[in-house]
Formats: sequence, C-alpha cells, structure tokens
Amino acid sequence: MSDVKNLRLASRIIHAGQRTCPLTGAVATPIYQTSTFAFKDTDEGAARFGGTDPGYKYTRLGNPTVAALEECIADLEGGCGALAASTGMAAVHTVYFSLLGAGAHVVGTDALYGASRMILEKEYSRFGVTGSFVDTSDAGNVEKAMRPETKLVFVESPANPTLKLCDIAAIAEIAHRHGALLAVDNTFATPLLQRPLELGADVVLHSMTKFLNGHSDVVAGVVVAKDPVLFARLRSVHVNVGPTMDPHQAWLVFRGVKTLGLRLEKAQANALEVARFLEAHPKVSWVRYPFLPSHPQHDLARRQMSGGGAIVSFGVKGGLDAGRTLMNSVKLATLAVSLGGVETLIEHPASMTHASVPRAEREKAEITDDLVRIALGCEDALDLCEDLEQALAKA
Repeated sequence: MSDVKNLRLASRIIHAGQRTCPLTGAVATPIYQTSTFAFKDTDEGAARFGGTDPGYKYTRLGNPTVAALEECIADLEGGCGALAASTGMAAVHTVYFSLLGAGAHVVGTDALYGASRMILEKEYSRFGVTGSFVDTSDAGNVEKAMRPETKLVFVESPANPTLKLCDIAAIAEIAHRHGALLAVDNTFATPLLQRPLELGADVVLHSMTKFLNGHSDVVAGVVVAKDPVLFARLRSVHVNVGPTMDPHQAWLVFRGVKTLGLRLEKAQANALEVARFLEAHPKVSWVRYPFLPSHPQHDLARRQMSGGGAIVSFGVKGGLDAGRTLMNSVKLATLAVSLGGVETLIEHPASMTHASVPRAEREKAEITDDLVRIALGCEDALDLCEDLEQALAKA
C-alpha cells in the first residue's frame, strides 16, 4: 500500500514503508545486501551524485532496505524523514555532532541514559561543549538552566530509570524562546504511546534495540526530524560521519516493528498488573509507573501518553542488599540490561546502566541504590507476579 496517511497507527505500523517488490512480487521487503549500485551510464552516475537523480549509489549514502525502515519510523513519529543508525548511541552522536559547536551548552535530563550523558561530559567537553543536567520533570528547572549559548535541550520522557515525565509542550516552548532545539528520547514510550513532534519537539530519537525491534537480537538507533532543513543537516552529518545501518540489520528491525502493536499491548498490560502487585507488597517501599494513580505526574501521563508503557521501577525494603537478593532469586525474569523484548528483564541501574554517572549525581537524579528496574515482556502476568513473589520472599 503506497499511501498510509489515512490509516490508523496500528495499521501504519504494518504498512508504512512496505512495498511489494516490483521484480519478484515478494511481500516482505528484500534485503539489498550490497555495498554499491550500478549505473546504466555515466550520465546516470553523475546525476545521482549530483542530486538530480534520487536513485541509489552506495549503501552508506542510502539503501532500499534501510530506506523502507526509515520511511516507516518517520511516518509513525510524524516526521519529515528518519535516519537509521547502527546503534542507539550512534543516533545520539548524530544529533550531538550535527547541532553542537565549540562553546555550545546543552540542558539535559539529570537521569539521562548513562552513555548519552557521559559522552557530553567526557568527550564533547574536549571541544568546549558544556551541559547542565536538571530535573526536567519540572519545566521551571529547564527555564533556569538556559543560557545564551544553549543550543540543545535533550530530554527523556519517561526518563530511564526513574520514570519521571517531561511536559514536552512546555519545554519545547522554553527551548524555542531561547533559540534552542528540543530533542526527545522516545525509546520508552514509542510512537504508539507518545508523539513528541506533535507536542513541539524538533527531533525524536530511539534506541531501536528496544521496543521497535522487540526481540533482543539487534542493536540499532534512529533519529527523526520534523523540519526538512534540520533533517538535511542531520543527514549530511549522518552519511558523512558514517554511523549508518547495515541492510540486514535494517531488515530485522523492520520485521520487528510490524509486531510492535501486539507486543506492546501485552507487555503494557503486564506492566500495569505487576506495578499494582508490587505496590501492594509489604517488602516494596515505593513503585513508579506512569499510569498508576500514585505516580506524581499521573495527570500529565494521561494527557501526554496513550499508555503507561512496559517499564516499572521500584524500591525494595532493605536497600541494595535486598534488591540484590531479589534479582539473584528471580527465575522467570532474566537478569540483564536493555528492555523492550518479548522476555522480561530485570536490572540494577546504579551498578549497571548508570554506573558511569558519579554517585552524587545519580542520587541527585533519584537513581538510588534500592532502585530496581523491570522491563516487562509478553509472558503471562500471573507467572511474572509469582516469580517476583518468591524472589521477594527471600529478600
């Protein structure tokens, strides 16, 4: 189906970017596993490199399999174009490298994914780039952190692993008023549950390793832009620096995206049930899940998101030692980092995903030693609750 704009999102997940192969009639998008593309003559080659012929020339610069995935994600996010990257961090680097120059300043979520924050503080700082990391769940903190040299506001909503939310529309207004751009890491929510570009963001990023791929077998990232001029800048950096995606990698992610609606529906239902179970458990001190009424930003979640997602964070009474016992005792959930696959994963952010963030900064961001993050998969919810019950009994 060539035009999917009038379809609802659940249908667009399956059909956006998808075209029957004109040569063979293949329903699945073929894997164009080639480094280069032949020209019929020198004029065609010159036209393609000159930009007057949109045909393919070299896979770093464009590939039909990768392009199908990019078209799909751009459509789902409501952007003018997307750039598929070899990893989630390659997508982050594309945004940083495109938008930040010497002396630029970034305002970021204090609980920003460890590597996203670390490369700003340890690598981009070599070129005079500075960052202020604040609690972006309060838009007033963003306002206070803005400087004349601020070029980018980079937020996660929901944040990893605190599950704090950002009022994206309010922060977009602040960023634009100060002459900065807003980038939103939408990995946790996916375009099914939250569409930041419609709320005023300029750029959306995903680690497609997570929900979009959904099977814990590929690492990948993507950048989506709303404005064609901004997209052209991002694309120029992306194809020239080279963090582009391999065709086979793209084919696997494109296949995974087609079941996103089904997978997320089940995982999200599991998350709500597990969150309610944990909230009622005597050995659990606190629970964070956006669609629980106890979440401090529950009203914002209901306004900004169409679902609470599939991640739950909670604290175990007894602190780090009790949390360790819990994680070492689960039998169905797997002790591993990452999220968004069909299997449930559990991890300890302070010693794993956010270990590169200094303790004082972690604690300021409320990434405490007792925090356990569980990413729900598609198992039976009762089995998951029973697994947590037996593990908590040992904590």
